[in-house]
Amino acid sequence: MLASQAPWWTPGTQSGYHAITQGYLIGELVKRVTGQSLGNFFRENFAEPLGADFHIGTTPEHHHRISNVIPGVGLLDPNAEPNSVAVRTFSNPKIEAQIAWTSEWRQCESPAANGHGNARSVAQLQSIISHGGEASGKRFLSAAGVEALFTEQASGQDLILGVPLKFGMGFGLNSEFTPLSPNPRACFWGGWGGSLVVNDLDAELTYAYVMNRMGEGTTGDMRAAIPLMALFGAITKE
Repeated sequence: MLASQAPWWTPGTQSGYHAITQGYLIGELVKRVTGQSLGNFFRENFAEPLGADFHIGTTPEHHHRISNVIPGVGLLDPNAEPNSVAVRTFSNPKIEAQIAWTSEWRQCESPAANGHGNARSVAQLQSIISHGGEASGKRFLSAAGVEALFTEQASGQDLILGVPLKFGMGFGLNSEFTPLSPNPRACFWGGWGGSLVVNDLDAELTYAYVMNRMGEGTTGDMRAAIPLMALFGAITKE
């Protein structure tokens, strides 16, 4: 289905965040190269070596540990143009946060959307980026691979999220649109409702924030940004 879908705009001219489909595209690449699902590959090669309590495809014995998300008011602007890319994306089919309450959702592997963990495990895993490909004395990515993340792919208004962004390889980049760090070599991404991770290679620092009460819209609210600003204020204070 993805392979047969014609582009909605000229490739390379604008960005449109693949909130769900990106995971399936990458998962298929991983499966064809390794023979494993992305969830199993991730567990064996990243989560288990780091002792990180993060799962893509969560087995039933962990379900009692998962907090239900509390949905926000709405995902889309009620005044949005009905034929816009964002409306067509989020209403075909309509996305409801309550699907995350189900055992079917928790057990399936939807790699771009249903990872389950906490702030500590997100920071453990993402610290691979902020430390140049290494974490806990182990190398997971090459230094060149980490630097490639900062190769700009697109800049401007994202047609899905409805906010201006500068995209690198798989991450948003620190920029005038999203000044999340005082340092230039920083990248980030967030989740629906307000979760956020920031990797700062100059400070060798990873910050992660997760929540179960969702903020409004696609990108949440200021809850993640306020402690982040306090953190950078503390480490840069003379």
